[in-house]
Amino acid sequence: MFPCFHASYAPLIKMEPIIQTKHMDVVYNLGKKNEFKAITDFNLDIYPGEFIALFGPSGCGKSTIFYSILGILQPSSGEILIKGENPYAFSANEMVNYQSRIIGIIYQAFFLINSISVMDNVVLPQAFLGIPWWKRKKRGQELLDRFGIGNKAENFPMLLSGGQSQRVSVARSMVNNPDILLADEPTGNLDSKSSEQVMRVLDEINKKDKKTVIMITHNASQLVWCHRVFYMKDGQLLRTVPNPDKKQIIKFDRQKVLVTEIELLSQMFPYFEPEDLKVKSLVNYLTQDLDFLQIDRLEKAVKLMILRTMGRDNFQEILNAPLARGGVGLPRTRAKFLADKVGQLLKHSEDVRRYRRRMNEGTFFSREDKLINELLYYIVEEAEIKLDRDQKSILKQAVRDRVSGLIRKEELEIILKNPVKKGGVGLDKTDREKIVFYFEKLLTQGIDTANKS
Repeated sequence: MFPCFHASYAPLIKMEPIIQTKHMDVVYNLGKKNEFKAITDFNLDIYPGEFIALFGPSGCGKSTIFYSILGILQPSSGEILIKGENPYAFSANEMVNYQSRIIGIIYQAFFLINSISVMDNVVLPQAFLGIPWWKRKKRGQELLDRFGIGNKAENFPMLLSGGQSQRVSVARSMVNNPDILLADEPTGNLDSKSSEQVMRVLDEINKKDKKTVIMITHNASQLVWCHRVFYMKDGQLLRTVPNPDKKQIIKFDRQKVLVTEIELLSQMFPYFEPEDLKVKSLVNYLTQDLDFLQIDRLEKAVKLMILRTMGRDNFQEILNAPLARGGVGLPRTRAKFLADKVGQLLKHSEDVRRYRRRMNEGTFFSREDKLINELLYYIVEEAEIKLDRDQKSILKQAVRDRVSGLIRKEELEIILKNPVKKGGVGLDKTDREKIVFYFEKLLTQGIDTANKS
């Protein structure tokens, strides 16, 4: 559901990050035998009003980032800035104000106090700020009513369901009207129905209250709620992925963010490296009728082709070699056919990559028009369709715009469908699907994954 892997694109409008880390390292037990580097050279910018996910497997460093933002785990080196200030330079009183008024926290385990009422749990953070009881109670009731548990105000937490307990936790996190909401696996202890309710509450807080929400999760199904996802592994930020289905807080240069099939694969295989997702895409393109062993062998060979460590001839030999000799076991004619397919696709994907690099650098190159013509010819040949001069002219511009990132896949489909008189190509459903299929495979391979954040 998400697009390509560049995390280095810059916003088109000027807005200061609400959270920023610069070359941040976090080392546990520094100088001791059991020293462990949890975060390495971590750089991120989060902007006001964004819904962000820190996503990755257990032990990847998500919680370390969480605690650093919270102000209880100082970076070993580098810098963290919240609203332009370093919280670790605060005095004791300033830190209390920061953790009470700027940050709200939602924990997976709820951390409600069973010996006091739901209302008292919600307004407890305000008690430490000296706010009168009547004001605390009014604020607490407003929040409990808003989140659908107003009738539970005088109950004790032990009488609540898991979903109700987490909504109490959300109300407590919002009682001081913080700028930033930190949610640590907020649905980790909930069933699917309660999880959906909590995610809707967080989405509402983000949209209605304009709060910056930062969620730690390893649940890929929740990424659809977020503006951007920060994929983490081994204490590093692998890539940043904006969600094309949500209106972004920061407007990015559409020519530098190209949405492809990778978006879906990234959600299906969230822990895969970018190159592995390309392998999945290309193998899916090649065949649907191989068994698991053949697919595994084919994926390994395809990866070597994508990484440019294997040539076309060797690739064909592996496809044709028997399973007993480590090959894929395909007939020679089919092995040659698939090798030719992969070779052509990767050749043109390199052209796409080169075109986009030059475009992003803002430099003119003489082969631009020739390259677009070659891509057009390749796509039309693969789809086995015939076009007249007007159709080719319109499709050529659509190809250029799609490669540049100026139009999305859905907009390309509309252009292919509309009649020529309305500025379209006028293709039937079958031909449209073939064009989009081959073109999106090409773009998926043409995404430059060399620059990781």
